[in-house]
Amino acid sequence: MSSQVPQSVQSQESSPDASRPTTTGTSPNTTTSGRDESGRQSTAAAAATTELASAKVILYDALRRYIDFPIKGVVFIDIMPIFSNPTAHASLLRALELQALQFRAPAADGTPSVDVVIGLDARGFLFGPSLALRLGAGFAPVRKQGKLPGPCVTASYEKEYGADYFQIQEDAIKPGQKVLIVDDIIATGGSAAAAGELVKKLGGELVGYMFLLEISFLKGREKLGDVPVITLLEEAE
Repeated sequence: MSSQVPQSVQSQESSPDASRPTTTGTSPNTTTSGRDESGRQSTAAAAATTELASAKVILYDALRRYIDFPIKGVVFIDIMPIFSNPTAHASLLRALELQALQFRAPAADGTPSVDVVIGLDARGFLFGPSLALRLGAGFAPVRKQGKLPGPCVTASYEKEYGADYFQIQEDAIKPGQKVLIVDDIIATGGSAAAAGELVKKLGGELVGYMFLLEISFLKGREKLGDVPVITLLEEAE
């Protein structure tokens, strides 16, 4: 994925160190910070923190960078090496699964509160279905206009050279279902915001967004409202 910014690169959340964990799962006996009532971090939460940090190092090291592609002044960060390496691929899915634990219901059995994972055209299709299986959720694609058959709902978003349109099939989400949107990168946030609009049009409850990379200086998350946004990696400009 590329960015129309001179010598720019993609990112995580707020720390320039992509190997630092940012979000961990919780267990029934811990608070959302992964600590028990005495304030001590639980063994499970500590293990998850370590595992997540290790996965982020593997993912960060797998990325490739191409300067001046597709045009001069753009740094293209290629995520495809992650999928050609079974270890990196497994690390990606595990890291996403660990981050998604924050969307679990507070019930003692840890029942997932994600009913549907939505993947955005096209790189969200690479890991969205596998993540959905791990969460015990369904998967549905959001595609460019005209790519999906049957009745669809549509939302527009702005690109550099005008508007573009996203669509989702009308029966992809049932009213009241909890939905998690995933994609490889958040840049300006326009396409992700359009996907969120589609979820709302179908009566779904948008519980959050997850991205592999974020271009933080483009402030795309500001377009996503107060919905939780989780990113795995960040690289300084």
